Amino acid sequence: DIFALMAGIAFNVAYFQTKHWTMNNVLGICFCLQGIERFSLGTYKIGAILLVGLFFYDIFWVFGTDVMVTVAKSLDGPIKILFPRSLIPDAATGKLEMSLLGLGDIVIPGFFLALLLRFDAHNAKVDYFPTNVHASFSKPYFHSALVGYVLGLATTLYVMIVFQAAQPALLYLVPACLGSSLLCAVVRGELKALFDYSEEEEEEEEEEE
Repeated sequence: DIFALMAGIAFNVAYFQTKHWTMNNVLGICFCLQGIERFSLGTYKIGAILLVGLFFYDIFWVFGTDVMVTVAKSLDGPIKILFPRSLIPDAATGKLEMSLLGLGDIVIPGFFLALLLRFDAHNAKVDYFPTNVHASFSKPYFHSALVGYVLGLATTLYVMIVFQAAQPALLYLVPACLGSSLLCAVVRGELKALFDYSEEEEEEEEEEE
């Protein structure tokens, strides 16, 4: 623990001195993992409602106003993931031109994917408590949504680079994640089970046992 603490302090000191984009991304991803690990949506319906609401929210604040883009660009910290558009620095500024992805575009779908992973574990009858993190089981919902997320993210980056304009990532990620999970449920004939799934009831059952 002491070694990890010292390494963490050294890493953060180096980041604040250099502000290198790769170190920024490492810290941003760490924040994302901690958030996803500690938060649960509870039910698929809550996750779907949240994603649909943020779908319209993201579109409005990116296309309807420049507030979100301005804030994201002006704040210098690990609140976003940076992607260099080119490995050749700009001649005028001497810096790499960057595209960015807000941490919310990772964390919010991450909550949803984590819920689907737990639904897969529920279907496979994996014990909720004590949890065996090394348990092997089929993960059709998680894998389908993960593929959808990757394709949605790739589409976001492609459109952003081609049109040289900020894009609301959830415009592409929400349909990809919701669509892939719903399609998986329809194919497997488990649509009702997916909508009825509740982690709160599962926790109560485990406590009673």
